[in-house]
Amino acid sequence: MRVLSTALVVVAALVAAPAASAQAPCKPVEHYVAPDGTDSGPGDARRPWKTIEHARDELRKQRQSCDVVVNLKAGDYVVDKTIEFTEADSGKDGHRVTYRSVDGPGRARLLGARPVTGWEPYKDKIYKAKVDRSFYTLFEDGARATTARYPNRRSDDVWAPYLTSVLKEPEKEAVRQWLYSKPGDWDKSWNLDNAQAVVWSGGSWSWFTDTVPIQNPSWDDNQITLEHWTRYALVNSGGGSRYFLQNSLDFLDQPGEYYLDFAKGEVYYWPRTSIDKVLAPTVKTLVSIAGSSPDHRVRDLTFDGLALQYSDFVSWYRNGWISAGDAGEPHKYPEYDRQIEMPRNRFGAVTLTNTSGVGLTNLHVSDTGFTAIYALFANDHLRVSGSLLENIGADGIKVEGPYPGEGDVAGQNVFTDNYIHHIGELVPGDASGIELMNTGGNEVSHTVVRHSARYGVSLEVRPEVKDGDGYAHGNVFKYLRIEEAGLDSGDMGAFYTYGISNAEPHEITNHVSQVVIGDVIPDASMPDSGTRGVHMDAGGCGFSFENIEVGKVTDDKYQSYQCNEVKNANWADGFDGSKMEYDKIGVTGAFPYPIPS
Repeated sequence: MRVLSTALVVVAALVAAPAASAQAPCKPVEHYVAPDGTDSGPGDARRPWKTIEHARDELRKQRQSCDVVVNLKAGDYVVDKTIEFTEADSGKDGHRVTYRSVDGPGRARLLGARPVTGWEPYKDKIYKAKVDRSFYTLFEDGARATTARYPNRRSDDVWAPYLTSVLKEPEKEAVRQWLYSKPGDWDKSWNLDNAQAVVWSGGSWSWFTDTVPIQNPSWDDNQITLEHWTRYALVNSGGGSRYFLQNSLDFLDQPGEYYLDFAKGEVYYWPRTSIDKVLAPTVKTLVSIAGSSPDHRVRDLTFDGLALQYSDFVSWYRNGWISAGDAGEPHKYPEYDRQIEMPRNRFGAVTLTNTSGVGLTNLHVSDTGFTAIYALFANDHLRVSGSLLENIGADGIKVEGPYPGEGDVAGQNVFTDNYIHHIGELVPGDASGIELMNTGGNEVSHTVVRHSARYGVSLEVRPEVKDGDGYAHGNVFKYLRIEEAGLDSGDMGAFYTYGISNAEPHEITNHVSQVVIGDVIPDASMPDSGTRGVHMDAGGCGFSFENIEVGKVTDDKYQSYQCNEVKNANWADGFDGSKMEYDKIGVTGAFPYPIPS
């Protein structure tokens, strides 16, 4: 009962407290939505509306003199098209608009997938069905299916094992579109017409993963041509890149794997339990919250207690542009093109841009194709709290601030009391539980991040950025627990920073305290340099660390350019464990969901 009652107290505080600018308290205006409702009704408790979109449209017609609450009753709301909110949906005159799960956290569920029907036996235990759309991930009974791959993965939550690319000729070391194999690694009988390569490009580096469609194989040359260049060369410093191949019917050989024939619109699946419980995604973004410009933002809008489950991935993925200026846009620091997601990949299950004072509270976000919560460019005073994010395709929470030197339009956000686990399931490279890019004045607190191929928490800009042009200052990180990070990558830290303060005297502006980092041990196949608890990469300066504990690593527990302040950390002599506030580290007693086992 503690979970439900605590959540309702939080909701009451969100919706009942009068805004500071309101002249007098007044009772919130309440509307209702239910899966069995009707949009022709009045939207009250007895005759609720059926859709969130209709509730939104009705609110746009109303004059707001008090807070407004849209109560979503328990049940499933299938999202076939992204639900969009604009500045027209803002709270007005100092009041707030809230969409909440009225029957308790997680009870009103927005589902970005529909069941696949029409299955018929294909061969052995594999079924086949016609589908009306392409998709890039699949689910069975609330769990992600694996795109049929070679070699098979070791287990459902491990990315390995891999094959390793080789250097065909000395002059081919820099190539990014020709993947060469060892003789005998491939079978000439494979059909790769719809297949992709998933590769840790960069050879001996293990920083980013690319998912790239295969253009054609040349079996006699042990060569595959990829449709797009990878982030880094496929052989580097004499070392090959780890990779696996996926989405061929020839690879579908065990339960929980699927294959999609894009041209024929046919999906093949070997169910773990029941073929009647298979769902295919309908959208990449379930909820979009976007003002039309930084001067016209969505304001004072809250989503409380909602569950958002299932969203889609993309046909090919690469982190950022390859070279400075590749965006084709004029920027003061074109090098930032290499740091920021390309426009085609700027989305999450919840996507925000041009917002101020938006609340995402007590959410349960799961089984996403890409990032769970993605805040792009101009967003300030965003609050994500009390939320469970699990089985995420890429990052848990990603804040992508503006290009450096072009105006500080993002920041002052709070991310607190969140539990984020099993991230980077489809994009293990550069995955992070919380990733802040060129944004300042944020608080990340009372949070658990668990099971990541790469980072737990990261803060990044670029080393080329001059002081004053980067905005990643004034951030506070406290009461964090990071477990099972660095599971498949190297040259990293569970807590990571890059390019924050790039010139002396490195004023201390970011603060980290009361952090416990568990063991950071990568898969044995990982060829890169070792894993670290805290890695302050180039320009990772201007930080204070106090009361930090790091478990086992394969390199240093702490790597820095001696431009930060450290007090009471267990990589230094004299560590005093009694100063660690273990009982406060991680989510609080108000966290509204059971703690994942």
